[in-house]
Amino acid sequence: MTVFDVFKIAGGLGMFMYGMQMMSDGLETAAGSRMRKLLEAPSKNRLLKYLTYLLGVGIGGAVTMVVQSSSATTVMVVGFVNAGLMNLTQAISIIMGANIGTTVTAQIIAFDVDQIAPFVVFLGMMLYMFFNKRKALKRTGYILLGFGILFWGISLMGEPLKALSQLPEFQNVLQSFSHPILAILVGTIFTAVIQSSSAATGIILAMYAANPEVMPFTTAAYLVLGTNIGTCITAVLASLSTSREAKRAALAHVLFNVIGTIIWSIVLGLFPSLLDWFENSFESPMRSVAMFHTFFNFATVGVLFFFIPILARLVHFIIPKQASEDKKARRLLYLDKNIMLTPAIAVEQAHREICRMGQMASANMTLALEAFREKNITKAQEVFEVEDTINFLNHQITAWLVRLRGLDLPDDELERLGMMFHVVSDWERIGDHAENIAEYAMLEGEDNAKISPAALQELEELSQKAMQVIALASEIYESNNADRLSEVDPLEQQVDDMSRKCVEAHIARLVKEVCDPRGGVVFTDMVSELERCADHATNIAYAILGETVWDADKHTLKKIFS
Repeated sequence: MTVFDVFKIAGGLGMFMYGMQMMSDGLETAAGSRMRKLLEAPSKNRLLKYLTYLLGVGIGGAVTMVVQSSSATTVMVVGFVNAGLMNLTQAISIIMGANIGTTVTAQIIAFDVDQIAPFVVFLGMMLYMFFNKRKALKRTGYILLGFGILFWGISLMGEPLKALSQLPEFQNVLQSFSHPILAILVGTIFTAVIQSSSAATGIILAMYAANPEVMPFTTAAYLVLGTNIGTCITAVLASLSTSREAKRAALAHVLFNVIGTIIWSIVLGLFPSLLDWFENSFESPMRSVAMFHTFFNFATVGVLFFFIPILARLVHFIIPKQASEDKKARRLLYLDKNIMLTPAIAVEQAHREICRMGQMASANMTLALEAFREKNITKAQEVFEVEDTINFLNHQITAWLVRLRGLDLPDDELERLGMMFHVVSDWERIGDHAENIAEYAMLEGEDNAKISPAALQELEELSQKAMQVIALASEIYESNNADRLSEVDPLEQQVDDMSRKCVEAHIARLVKEVCDPRGGVVFTDMVSELERCADHATNIAYAILGETVWDADKHTLKKIFS
């Protein structure tokens, strides 16, 4: 074996792993929001318990077959749990499906397509380089390019690996892996380092195919068992900065694979002839290992499927529940560096964070109105504290939206992302109006700006109508429900009409000299604050239509450019 053979192995390994990453990234980008909606399906399903779990397994398997990465699927599931979109048992069922879906990669690699790999690379390059204006073809080219590079890498490693397998030193190393526990440990560590069970399994397939006499099938099988544990590292790392429930989802992934590995290690130890059957029942060495990999994951899901609730309780025992996280925490709950790994959920996570900001701004407006109505200084101070958090979220979310625009996202997601800038700004402005109202409450509390009972009654009616607009807009934006948009304009028009009548009534009171001028200034400012809140809320509601805003004067939509 020469130094050039070493270069070929290193180069082939690099091509294989890079091709795997390209193919996974391309498929994930192409799937886009459709994949995200698939993963959300179990959270919306209300069938019998185990039918819901079965749905989760099916969806987890389907998504992983599409993106060719169980790690990507599991990281997305951790993100959904962190965002509160699904519970732990639903997450576990999807993770089980992801383990099944990832076996497809090994089955594909087991096909002998080395001869056509260069042509696939050529075809992918042509589509990727010369169809810049047609994104679908460009992405297809990127996927084919990754696919071809992956197989070309395996082909490049083939002959040098055979030469390597003839070296006595290398044979001694492989023989040291013959102990099942050591082989599982090596497979775990290797997969954890490269953070891809599909890539690790592909490399094991290539090594075993190079010389089955030197690497026994038993060693290859136990190495594959280890890859299933090692792949958990990606989800564990993704969960470090998330909620405790998201950490439980990552732990469930670890426990599922560890328990499965223990069960089947014992079974294989008691019935070693099972490994002999896999070794001798298929047409090629690669196919034998791939089929064992598939069997292991299907069988593990089959054994543990009916123990999902028990597994969830075990996870909760290890990571016990604590007091619920404070939704007013001065930090981001749904946006962190891990979402950059999974663009398919990045926009949805930003949406969740904006919804949280909106709920906080809406609740703060309610509190400000209570403070004004009750002349409550304590509540007014609380409004100021919450407003600091809203301002913090405004700056942080905006910064994240800028970063997310740099991801490779479908056009519809990019447009949605662009409109989020305006929604964040509108919620921040509603928060500012709440702060202003709290300041008026403190003026009232100081007893130097009296407002007449008639004016207070008018403000009460106007504030209730404005809060109806805010609540409706929040519901429409959160659920993306365009069917209720027709309710917004009439409500906003009522706010405008009531505001005008309030001002007219105020002028009449001034003429009759039955209104304190200082209180009158607060009154007119309050009317203006509430009317503007309704305008901003209307913008938020219509944001679901795309990059448009509501023209309050003309009561029509107008296009904006971000």
